[in-house]
Amino acid sequence: MDIILLQDIEKVGDKHEIVSVKPGYARNYLIPQGMAIVANEPNRSKLDDIKRKELEELAARKAEFEAIKERLSGKVLKIGAKAGTSGKIFGSVTNVQLAAALKEQFDIDVDRRKVKLPEDIKTLGTYAAELLLHPEVDITINFEVEEDK
Repeated sequence: MDIILLQDIEKVGDKHEIVSVKPGYARNYLIPQGMAIVANEPNRSKLDDIKRKELEELAARKAEFEAIKERLSGKVLKIGAKAGTSGKIFGSVTNVQLAAALKEQFDIDVDRRKVKLPEDIKTLGTYAAELLLHPEVDITINFEVEEDK
């Protein structure tokens, strides 16, 4: 069954993409949850209008994302984690913790799915992550994982 995704869905596709999924998954989960619509002719013709409106909205918010980039440049985010004597932390640092730290330390509200970590972070140290807020604005966050006391 062909559907048009209304939001990014991991392992299925990106927003406004036409994908083929099993009919039961589409009818019983994606469409009732408001994550997708059926890719029939009327909806396919509306898709161009929806994309255009969203691009205009995203272009209007570009200045906001540039301001966030300026606020974060040169700053280091501090993440506390419990660690053993060898510097290995218990568990790992996730994008959820980074989004919460951004909110707490810089008052920047970011969806956790927009934070991309380069690797699994399981030791103390300094790392960099990407914020995928706008296609034309690359935001790199430097963060330091330090031992919680």
